[in-house]
Amino acid sequence: MKLTNLLILLCTTFTLYAWNTPDNLAFSGYALFHGGYYTLLTGLFVHANIVHLAGNMLFLYIFGNILENEVGALRVASVFFTSGVLSFILSIPFYPNANMVGASAAIFAVMAAVLLVRRPGYSIQFLSPVGPLALLYFIFNIADIGSGGNVAYISHVFGFVIGLFFGARWNIEWKKSLLFTLLLLAVYIVLYNYLKTWI
Repeated sequence: MKLTNLLILLCTTFTLYAWNTPDNLAFSGYALFHGGYYTLLTGLFVHANIVHLAGNMLFLYIFGNILENEVGALRVASVFFTSGVLSFILSIPFYPNANMVGASAAIFAVMAAVLLVRRPGYSIQFLSPVGPLALLYFIFNIADIGSGGNVAYISHVFGFVIGLFFGARWNIEWKKSLLFTLLLLAVYIVLYNYLKTWI
């Protein structure tokens, strides 16, 4: 079984377990400072509801498999767990009283790594909207910071930035990959605005 699919299975299993147990598997500053170190991992796998789980697993399936095909399972594990754990810890000052759950920040890191490890022109998939989609999703999350609600947008930003470091390390031509993705995004925006005038 591929690592990405195993992560999806773990997220689904832990989430279903958490919904049916009184145990609090969510991460929080309080839990961390009172011996609940395990929540750094369990919090990654538990999700708040079916929409949260389904959305995250869709993005993990798409970007996780792309990254795993490019750099292998070990590197996917390193970016997923490093970014997930660090994003939880770095988010404590911004969400001091919150119980945080979900793999969103780790998935943002995987998305960012995909942006930079892809070699322009080497993959049909990279010519698809996968790269620009990751950038747009990141931009929307930045725009939503401070909008309220129960989504830890700042954690997502931390995850994305951490993922960029991994991607840059794994591809010495990461600047070309990023430029190529930005150009694709610009082309898609121009095409969208052009086609919109015909609808």
